[in-house]
Amino acid sequence: LLVISMKKKLSIIIIAIFGIVLDQISKLYIASNLILYKKNPIINNFFNITYVQNKGAAWGILDGNTVFLVLITLIALFIIIRFIFKEENLTKLDILSYGLLLGGITGNFIDRILRGFVIDFLDFYIFGYDFPVFNIADIMIVVSVIIMVISYLRGDINENKS
Repeated sequence: LLVISMKKKLSIIIIAIFGIVLDQISKLYIASNLILYKKNPIINNFFNITYVQNKGAAWGILDGNTVFLVLITLIALFIIIRFIFKEENLTKLDILSYGLLLGGITGNFIDRILRGFVIDFLDFYIFGYDFPVFNIADIMIVVSVIIMVISYLRGDINENKS
């Protein structure tokens, strides 16, 4: 049982590391090859690659509060890692969602520590709305939360059936 539990936790770490590497390589490429704030159209009037330096959190909130964001991130990482290592009944969806969550949070955390800002570059214009620019780490965080919500709701549904 302990070996199975450790294998699951190792799987979370592997997913997180894979995500961090993918995120950091993409950001390094963007920062090295694109001009800051210049839109590079991929699909006209829908999708651009635009190098942005985000000094805040999602949608630029808390702009310029890097120290505060670093502290909040450290607290969040501590709580998540502690929870994962105490949890014994991890499903495959839990493993995926925790791996993505840790990878995403850590990817943006690395940016804040090394650069003082997060590199964003995925720029969508949807239904007349210029969506805030984001990155691969952000995708990992959002997908992990969606998986957690679906998993939670599915668990409630399964409990109601029994």
